[in-house]
Amino acid sequence: MQAPKVRHQQILDLVQRHGFVTVESLSKRFEVTPQTVRRDINMLSDRGLVERYHGGAGTPSSVENVAYAARQVLCLEEKRRIAKLLAKHIPDHASLFINIGTTTEEVSKALMDHEGLRIITNNLNVAAILSGNPDFEVVVAGGLVRSRDRGIIGEATIDLISQFRVDFGIIGISGIDADGVLLDFDYREVRVAQAIIANSRRIFLAADHTKFGRNAMVRLGTIDQITSVFTDRNPPLPLCQRMSDLGVELHVADAVVAADAVVTEGSPV
Repeated sequence: MQAPKVRHQQILDLVQRHGFVTVESLSKRFEVTPQTVRRDINMLSDRGLVERYHGGAGTPSSVENVAYAARQVLCLEEKRRIAKLLAKHIPDHASLFINIGTTTEEVSKALMDHEGLRIITNNLNVAAILSGNPDFEVVVAGGLVRSRDRGIIGEATIDLISQFRVDFGIIGISGIDADGVLLDFDYREVRVAQAIIANSRRIFLAADHTKFGRNAMVRLGTIDQITSVFTDRNPPLPLCQRMSDLGVELHVADAVVAADAVVTEGSPV
């Protein structure tokens, strides 16, 4: 019998590939009891990775994101590894945009030992973290503050961001389709992220492995708009190939990669 962690990843891969899988088929495939499969599905559902249905599991909702409190602990160690790797690629005395997201909040923590950074953000959590370094200058965008995650959105946010041209735009994402389309849940949040992309010289996308193949209904952009992707596992092979063709750099934290991977930590595709 496979280790639960390996089985969970394979169940997730099957759900993403087929859209829905039954308890019975998974039980036979992995040679475990239906009760074991149901426990696996419950664990994946609690993490927001699959939707639990009677008799099986399907892809999670494309119209509603996982609650912020759950996202704070979901793949936390992976996010920290990603953040640490990304921070190595930010020089001292650089200017940055940092947007909404639990992964970008971890990036902010990893940047605290830098010197002379100038940061513009629409994330009050990011602002609170980075303002703890007296050598940083932190500009907070105006707009509507969302109570659920302290993100700031709206026309005033976009207007403020459009007044700058920075060295690095650091963004998170809710989903990346197999064809490289970047997806999120909130149209207003997406418009802010688009403004960040339009006004940054280099775009760093921080996304853990659960974002590959994940559904979300709002189109943010495409992978060719990204300079570098920072993640914790190699993306699916077709997406890796597309990124390579487009010249998008891929950095995999701690070299934790799939069996067919050829990418090492800090190395571009």
